[in-house]
Amino acid sequence: MCATEPVEQVFTVNGRPYRCLRRLGKGKGGYSYLVEDGAGQYTLKQIHHEPCAYYQFGDKLASELRDYERLRALGIPMPALLDVDREGERILKTYIEGPTVLELVLADKLEPEHWQQIYKMARILADAGLNIDYFPTNFVVQSGVLYYVDFECNGYMEQWSFDAWGRRYWARTPELQAYLDGRNN
Repeated sequence: MCATEPVEQVFTVNGRPYRCLRRLGKGKGGYSYLVEDGAGQYTLKQIHHEPCAYYQFGDKLASELRDYERLRALGIPMPALLDVDREGERILKTYIEGPTVLELVLADKLEPEHWQQIYKMARILADAGLNIDYFPTNFVVQSGVLYYVDFECNGYMEQWSFDAWGRRYWARTPELQAYLDGRNN
């Protein structure tokens, strides 16, 4: 979309226009874009309805909003939810500028304090009976703080915990290499 097309794309959120600067990523539930309105830059998530073989969805927008509130109540560092366009299935949130954990892993710059922060988050979440999507593209470091930039969370299952699954992608592992190989095809 706006990442590769030369035509300027504008999204609206409740009638307010936001110019798309670039696509930030694609997840199971939507596409994320860096957008601006003249006053600042934001992340806009556009819900999509593409099938996902390993995940079942109900109302994606309602799930995002519910999950945001659950994680916010636990104190998980995340972007602030700024606006919701229910009709357009769009979420506007603060833009957390900085490298993703994936970028830090690939540059060999993941620091001990990042590990401390993710283990603290994982402990809080497990104690609350929740998991988040621990994939490293869902985390951005800004001013030394590790932010979870997705809002998704699910009931706790050991196989999807940080220790059992997530940390496999937070270092140069065979699992991470397989992801990178598949991404580059």
